[in-house]
Amino acid sequence: MSARPLILVSNDDSLTAPGIAHLVRVLQEINAEIVVVAPAAPQSGMGHAITIGHPLRLDKSGIFGPEVEAYACSGTPADCVKIAKYYVLRDRRPALVVSGINHGSNSSVNVLYSGTMSAAIEAAIEGLPAIGFSLCEYGDQADFSHVGPWVRQVCELALTQGIPAHTALNVNIPKNAAGPIQGIRLARQADAKWEEDFDRRLDPYQRPYYWLQGKFANHDRGLDTDEAALAENYVSVVPCKYDLTNYDGLKQLADTWQLPLPTAEKAATPPQPLAGQDYGPAAGELVNE
Repeated sequence: MSARPLILVSNDDSLTAPGIAHLVRVLQEINAEIVVVAPAAPQSGMGHAITIGHPLRLDKSGIFGPEVEAYACSGTPADCVKIAKYYVLRDRRPALVVSGINHGSNSSVNVLYSGTMSAAIEAAIEGLPAIGFSLCEYGDQADFSHVGPWVRQVCELALTQGIPAHTALNVNIPKNAAGPIQGIRLARQADAKWEEDFDRRLDPYQRPYYWLQGKFANHDRGLDTDEAALAENYVSVVPCKYDLTNYDGLKQLADTWQLPLPTAEKAATPPQPLAGQDYGPAAGELVNE
């Protein structure tokens, strides 16, 4: 790569989390220009929440040294990417948006709750190539010492070979204690979920409160899933789209409910903005310039 690629970095564990510090160091090794906009406080499990009823605050930080332009944002991970694109980087287009490295797995259904992946998916919505990295080990003391080569390899492939348009890659890395990583495997999202319960407790005033708890259950026996790849100590890479339409379900409803499907011509017509609304510049389809 002749010119230094501009990479926007965010996460959900906050600007001060160890995972994002490891990520910035890896990106510096590939000679990238790095701009960080990350939450000022932890935002794990926020999903794709955005701030609409309160002002956002943006504070410049020197946490990564003078070579890295960094900001702490008072909002969510999705807020961070929005304000980065439309304010911090308003005259610059990043070659890649990278979120993480998350403290904990975001495989399978966890992608829906993940603030890490929501930052990446927000970038994909804006037409920017994006990756969310997660380490399958929780806690501030998680061992990130082995993740560098895998993060670097995925980022370099994304920069040189591109990512499908409007797609965010969900990358999960096995924990170091699980043994040597076997390689990188493309995968689909496993059909797995949390089997949850609420523990009812009493505060000192004998008022009840509830604590969410549960166990992760993978009933998907497919060998092509992210959970299967991680179980064999592979880095899993799942390409994710924000279009949640169930196309098979659309056809099934048309048959069982006796309702017409939209024609291809109508389906190809882009939605028109409402009068008086400004939707900003249109996002391009090019993902690897």
